[in-house]
Amino acid sequence: MNAQIAPIAPPAAATIRGADALLRALEAEGVDLIFGYPGGAIMPVYDALVDSNIRHILVRHEQGAALAANGYARHSGKVGVCLATSGPGATNLVTGIADAFLDSVPMVAITGQVATSLMGTDAFQEVDIFGITLPIVKHSYIVRRAEEIADIVHEAFRIAREGRPGPVLIDLPKDVANAALEWRPSTLPPPPAPPPVDRAALHRAIALIESSQRPVLYTGYGVGLSEAEEALRRFARATGIPVVSTLKGLGGIPTDDPQFLGMLGMHGSRAANLAVQESDLLIVVGARFDDRATGKLAEFAPGAKVLHLDADAAEVSKLRYANVHLVGRLPELLPQLHCRTDIATWQAYCAELRAKAQPRYDAPGDFIYAPALLRELSQRLPEGGVIACDVGQHQMWVAQHCIHRAINRHLTSGGLGTMGFGLPAAMGVKLGSPQTEVVCVSGDGSIMMNIQELATLRRYGVAVKIVLLDNSALGMVRQWQELFFAERYSEVDLSDNPDFAELARAFGIEAMGIERRDQVQAGLDALFKAQGPFLLHVRIDPRANVWPLVPPNSANHQLIDPEADAAVRSAALDPAAPASIGGLTANGGEE
Repeated sequence: MNAQIAPIAPPAAATIRGADALLRALEAEGVDLIFGYPGGAIMPVYDALVDSNIRHILVRHEQGAALAANGYARHSGKVGVCLATSGPGATNLVTGIADAFLDSVPMVAITGQVATSLMGTDAFQEVDIFGITLPIVKHSYIVRRAEEIADIVHEAFRIAREGRPGPVLIDLPKDVANAALEWRPSTLPPPPAPPPVDRAALHRAIALIESSQRPVLYTGYGVGLSEAEEALRRFARATGIPVVSTLKGLGGIPTDDPQFLGMLGMHGSRAANLAVQESDLLIVVGARFDDRATGKLAEFAPGAKVLHLDADAAEVSKLRYANVHLVGRLPELLPQLHCRTDIATWQAYCAELRAKAQPRYDAPGDFIYAPALLRELSQRLPEGGVIACDVGQHQMWVAQHCIHRAINRHLTSGGLGTMGFGLPAAMGVKLGSPQTEVVCVSGDGSIMMNIQELATLRRYGVAVKIVLLDNSALGMVRQWQELFFAERYSEVDLSDNPDFAELARAFGIEAMGIERRDQVQAGLDALFKAQGPFLLHVRIDPRANVWPLVPPNSANHQLIDPEADAAVRSAALDPAAPASIGGLTANGGEE
């Protein structure tokens, strides 16, 4: 007679398991969706999920779980939750946790752990995920007693949301998940109220704005995190101050607004970079002077004073001294800046910069011109639609050429630059907001990083539309090797790519391939008409580069753009042009 494994006895009626307590605590925080992958140490939680109202999405790789939770959180404003087992399950979450940390995304990552009696013994699938993730989380917990679960979960969600958001790790040993306890909801007190606004600093800020002649609003992702878009737009309209944005701040001011000069930085617009370099005051709202935005920091906006508004005091004067700073919630700070400005000459100059820097979409050649395709894609995207982007040349083209009208409708991996971000992030958005049209723009390098999530799209019928730009290369690396490494191309050739349309069909997803300009309209029609997930495989010129570009260790006015319109160049060099406001000519050189 075969021996049978006796099932684990359920707890007494008056008690529940730690795993059940975890699910109850998550439900109390309003969690309705979790992304995860099961395994040995986390199995008690998966058993508890059977009786929970929380919907679980089975991804095909734990990195996909973390990035899907990331996308869900960015668009919804809620805390994203991902779940994995110990060992490789936990370590596969690390890239997604780091991405959330660098991009200030509220997320709680829950990992199974070996039993407490085995911790530190090199047990099967044991890793110190607490130690591994210490530099990339806001806070970490190892749950030692089941009775602590409700309070730990409640505190973890508060920490993930408050101030500058970010990820929190909860490591749950298997014996604690199986331990019996009497359920009690969290009794932790609410956090203290934030300190009042510094009135003296507020008066100094107003005086600084009113005395400036060439102010620029430099806006970042903090605007979206604090839901300050409307407050920012009211302030911009009231003052008439020109606006620039970081990559992740795009949409804080609609990018087709006449006051918006463009994205600043390495691949920023000529108008944005020149205006910032010539400004006498930077009003920094929810941004952090990232190196990709500032270029050579010592030469960034050399004549400008800084007024810095941010929820995170640690960012103030970290990289650039702030003459005045205001720390707090941006929707409360901005309306208190009642300012009068008299900057008509500066406004006219910036408007001229903007007009001269408008991109053209009539590029020569037979290849599909990616910027033109992406511009039309964004124009056809329904109101409220979302573009989730991967990392590479296509990421910069999306930033430069798509129309962005809200920060949480443009999802991209900024701080970590995670290839493979786009598909799972788009999936997270769509699962959290089923009525929203969600497009993932990816590249032939990035798509292969998490292509297994096509199976997740198919399983749950997640109607994400994928636009895959295929240049048969790791395009951004190839561009840098062309420009800065004497065309010594090393390990960037992807000419042996599969037919991605056929690959998508193998996953059960409708697909189409295009390679000529006269096929673009039919391709976009098919993309938007599809009822379920769809992949549009777009072959583009392998030699196409992203312009403008600020070379490494250069100031932002030293940008290069060999494709710039000749008329713009000649007008910029005209001595009669009003380009001497800040001592720089409009082509980026010094007078």
